[in-house]
Amino acid sequence: MSIHEQTAAAILAQGALAADGVFLGLALAYVAVRSIIKFTDASSALKKVKDSPSVRVSDLRSVLSPSDGSDSSSEEGKLVIVRGFVEAKSAVDGNWKHLRPNVLVSHESGDRGVIIRRTQTCIYNEWRGFFGWTSDLRSVFTRSWKQKESTSLRMVPFILVESGKWPQNDYLIVNMDGSRHPLPLVTVFHQLQPITPSPYTFLQALFGHDYPVGLLDEEKILPLGKDISAVGICSLRDGVAEIKSCNDLPYFLGGIWLAVRNECMTIKARSDMTKDQMVVDIALRTKILFWSGIVFGAFSIGILGYAAVRNWNRWKARRQQRQAQQQNNLAREDADPEIAAEGTEEIPDGELCVICLTRRRRSAFVPCGHLVCCQRCALSVERDLAPKCPVCRQSIRTSVRIYDS
Repeated sequence: MSIHEQTAAAILAQGALAADGVFLGLALAYVAVRSIIKFTDASSALKKVKDSPSVRVSDLRSVLSPSDGSDSSSEEGKLVIVRGFVEAKSAVDGNWKHLRPNVLVSHESGDRGVIIRRTQTCIYNEWRGFFGWTSDLRSVFTRSWKQKESTSLRMVPFILVESGKWPQNDYLIVNMDGSRHPLPLVTVFHQLQPITPSPYTFLQALFGHDYPVGLLDEEKILPLGKDISAVGICSLRDGVAEIKSCNDLPYFLGGIWLAVRNECMTIKARSDMTKDQMVVDIALRTKILFWSGIVFGAFSIGILGYAAVRNWNRWKARRQQRQAQQQNNLAREDADPEIAAEGTEEIPDGELCVICLTRRRRSAFVPCGHLVCCQRCALSVERDLAPKCPVCRQSIRTSVRIYDS
């Protein structure tokens, strides 16, 4: 860990433990509330997935058709889980121009699919250089502003069909409009190419700027014939079944969580989930969110309760100390005859108290040492919650009686 990371960690630790852990308790309470909110969402999704039927493409019409046997199509739709194989929509179109399916072909690998995502990531390096002291400030404020990744996505309409049937009379159109779910893509090309340095690169390194050292090309596709499960709202549009995503559910295509990025290993492990596997996965996530909310909530209540008791006791002790000090000052005033006798003699203007302007300056403040107040006004200044010298406004601890020799 670098010295800057250690400093940032120390500052965060001091901020979290400030006020006897109040900020730490509030942070844990926020995490607990977020966990409970996600728990309620996961519980609702679990109930919907459990209640939704798992059918084949050929059985969709019997599920979506009205129970009274009428020919009216279902416009509102129904939540279902459908399993099928990916195929281009042009394969089932009746136009003679689509005898050859309209599919996408990977430029690098030659694989055919219906979705192609190409990502180029520029990898940067940083050398502090001779004038690289500004890189620390830039790393804090401007590093997140720099775009280092470019992504292009191409897609053609596709459907889900059953394997081994031709021609495909029953198929399910996949509507991707408005979907925020990740796609079950497969990596078909992955290559890291070094970037040849230029004279400008040398200047960037000399002045401590980031300079590119490599370019990562990655291509992912949704291939034809991939066996996936679709979870969404299915309805009949002009006699053809169509499914679209439901943003209240964590799945749409392939059984991938909304919060999960399109990592290759994750897709291979979870792209063929069945309904039972989805139910088990959501139930496990629900339990984790529930107990994490309980644990974080208990910790936050304990820390906030401890901080409240500590601050309350500290405030009471400070209040009692202030009352005791005021009583001691009053006793000193009553017991000191010199204070009572002050004000009966003639005092030059240069020796008058700057507060009352009636008595002689007798008390000097500690630690500033200013002799500007009489003993009575000095004691009244000491009784303030934050006593300060009336001349230099420096915080004072006490006052000292000055006697003329």
